[in-house]
Amino acid sequence: MMPFAYKRATSGADASALAVLEGHKLLGGGTNLVDLMRKGVEHPTTLVDVTALSSDISDTEGGGLLIGAAVRNSAVAAHPLVRAHYPMLSRAILAGASAQIRNMATVAGNLMQRTRCAYFNDPVSSCNKRQPGSGCDALEGFNRYHAILGGSPDCIATHPSDMCVALMALDARVHLSGNSGTRIVPLAEFYRLPGDSPDLETVLNSGEIITAVEIPPSRFAQRSAYRKVRDRASYAFALVSVAAGILTRDGRIEDVRLAFGGIAPKPWRAGLAEAALRGGPATPEAFAAAMETELADARPLAGNAFKVELLKRTTVAVLAELTGDKS
Repeated sequence: MMPFAYKRATSGADASALAVLEGHKLLGGGTNLVDLMRKGVEHPTTLVDVTALSSDISDTEGGGLLIGAAVRNSAVAAHPLVRAHYPMLSRAILAGASAQIRNMATVAGNLMQRTRCAYFNDPVSSCNKRQPGSGCDALEGFNRYHAILGGSPDCIATHPSDMCVALMALDARVHLSGNSGTRIVPLAEFYRLPGDSPDLETVLNSGEIITAVEIPPSRFAQRSAYRKVRDRASYAFALVSVAAGILTRDGRIEDVRLAFGGIAPKPWRAGLAEAALRGGPATPEAFAAAMETELADARPLAGNAFKVELLKRTTVAVLAELTGDKS
């Protein structure tokens, strides 16, 4: 790993000013960035420690939750308000990585971890995300873990976060601050799909930093779940994952939230399936039909075609469990 300098930002303004400098990279828990540096994928000349930024979790006036950028993932998962009102978020975080990594990783760092695959992590492989225009070895290579939705001929890597899948289902918003002021971006609009520029992963402008994540009040606390299907029981990325919340009355669906992980270059909000389910019967048959609608545009590859049926079956099982259908 190449030598680098270290600076500690004392405020959000300080971090923004340092972030625009050539060769500077923001450092939270470092669980992704330092790993990529060791592999020779990232080559910052200076790391800017931003762990002095907000590490508070507080109520909002509207009854939601505001989570500071530097809060550790383990602290979010264990917080009483998160466990009581947003249980799918707590479960999603606990399904990710290892206890040691969760103790180090920050909320902003989790959001900003690179969308990546084994070819991105290997500097000798062709990867348009790492080196634009070089090609994508995953297209004809080992693509078991790759995208079936939202990918492009230039990149089919999947977003690795579990936490962000739950945040997507919860309609989270990302608070940003930079030299041009502050703004709030819905998480659904924060990530870019790869298109022909897979190296651009978010809508962050130069010098902008994440200061907090806001979650609105949720009505799904008692009827929500996060389920992750993976090759190993722990410390593995999702083949597919499902964050779900549902409200029913007299056997019909009043409202539903669905987001998926392991299947797209960003946490995937299942808007088509949600629309198909609202107002309809809360039955396994309806759940399966809604997933057929959501997956109509799926483009599986040789190594990951199984994900289509796996995601469908997992989603149906989760929704059936939440609605009490034991059939």
